Amino acid sequence: MTALTLSTSSAATVRADAVVVGVAKGAKGVVVAPGAEAVDKAFGGKLAAVLETLGASGAEGEVTKLPAADGLKAPVVLAVGLGEAPGKDDGYDNEALRRAAGSAARALTGSKKAGFALPVEDAEAAAAVSEGALLGAYSFTAYRSNGNGQNAKGAKKNDAKSAPLAEVALLGTKPRDKEFKAAAERSQALAAEINRARDLINMPPNDLDPKAFAAEAQAAAKEFGLKVEVLDEKALKKGGYGGLLGVGQGAEAPPRLVRIAHTHAKATKTLALVGKGITYDSGGISLKPAGHNETMKCDMSGAAAVFAAVVAAARLGLEVNVTGWLALAENMPSGSATRPGDVLTMYSGKTVEVLNTDAEGRLVLADALTRASEETPDAIVDVATLTGAMVLALGNRTFGIMANDDAFRTSVHEIAEEVGEQSWPMPMPSELRKGMDSPVADIANMGERMGGGLVAGLFLKEFIGEGITWAHLDIAGPAFHEGAPWGYTPKGGTGSAVRTLVRLAERTAAGDLG
Repeated sequence: MTALTLSTSSAATVRADAVVVGVAKGAKGVVVAPGAEAVDKAFGGKLAAVLETLGASGAEGEVTKLPAADGLKAPVVLAVGLGEAPGKDDGYDNEALRRAAGSAARALTGSKKAGFALPVEDAEAAAAVSEGALLGAYSFTAYRSNGNGQNAKGAKKNDAKSAPLAEVALLGTKPRDKEFKAAAERSQALAAEINRARDLINMPPNDLDPKAFAAEAQAAAKEFGLKVEVLDEKALKKGGYGGLLGVGQGAEAPPRLVRIAHTHAKATKTLALVGKGITYDSGGISLKPAGHNETMKCDMSGAAAVFAAVVAAARLGLEVNVTGWLALAENMPSGSATRPGDVLTMYSGKTVEVLNTDAEGRLVLADALTRASEETPDAIVDVATLTGAMVLALGNRTFGIMANDDAFRTSVHEIAEEVGEQSWPMPMPSELRKGMDSPVADIANMGERMGGGLVAGLFLKEFIGEGITWAHLDIAGPAFHEGAPWGYTPKGGTGSAVRTLVRLAERTAAGDLG
């Protein structure tokens, strides 16, 4: 992963391939942001005018490269837009800094080192710039023919040009300051785990089936001192995990339930995280239509986020017990696949009439939620690419939050917004529950079509242990980005919800959630 260093060097003296400065949209044109004073001085105080001549406006994410002026050690200046300039007494928004740093890092692909002279007045701003740069520099090249520099003519030369920015030097910081050092270390650990989640999401399904995903968890557990338990198909059958087995029975690759846990000797709270891990979702017998299968390797994004968050908690040494449950299965059509009309007996003992085999995520989550509830954690949060209905409601960049406790839902929403993940609290209308009544089973896996994302949440609520606080994050929109990269968001897997889960764990450790 891209290296991160804290540096006391100024933008004028740093030896790097490029120096990154921030600019914003002011009332009368481009405004140079704090941190860029030395660069502006090298341009005779006319950096803003030069950038305007080149067409820059300071708009968010806008990148403008220009040759460095005399007096600067770096040969290139990269100006990145921060959006609207803040008021006189206000600072730049951390998410604006995060996105700008990500845009700059992507624009510097192929560079060995860049000095980032963005506004870093405090450790919190430094953390935002660090996160943005490290996440923006991400790329997934494992399956390209020249990925190792050996399989294609001219590959080594091409690799150098397409390699991620190798080092980010955060200028104007305090390398010996405890807060800055802690911010840098946290950013590195967090970015590494978000990028782990991205790698898993981007991995093709022929290489990441439930067994392979479980092996990834076992390897990480060994490396970071986590406790791990894997239930294979025999253990699932013995334990009566009808949801996982029902979804996975049509595939050659059998399902798995993985428990991976970070524990701390001083912890007084336990947080359970449950992730949907459908490593490929064809829809099963209720086959998805043409044009809807191509990205379904991403249907394990919730499990990837949970896995990454647990490892991050361990790397950060958080004083909270965090248990991750990865509900892993492949949903395929075959002669042995679950059919619409079948009835499954879940781990909880409840029976579910399957009306649509493409509503499979809630079935595997139901088993995992029941199992997680048995350990009576202080709170459970599940994460899933659960419904297209949530995408219709909130778009491609915002995830929905539902909960059985309004205060907890509000807390999760505030945490998500704080760390820069767009989210929105969603209701759980009780009248929608009746639509899942079944004439043959305790509940059906489908209800009313309108409000389908809310119906799915109500289904999951049925499997939460009594008295346990619970929230559900439907990340179907932001989990996988099909458009052009923007900010620190790449094309493909995004690692959505990891930052929210980690901050939730930090808040729980600090006792801020009651």
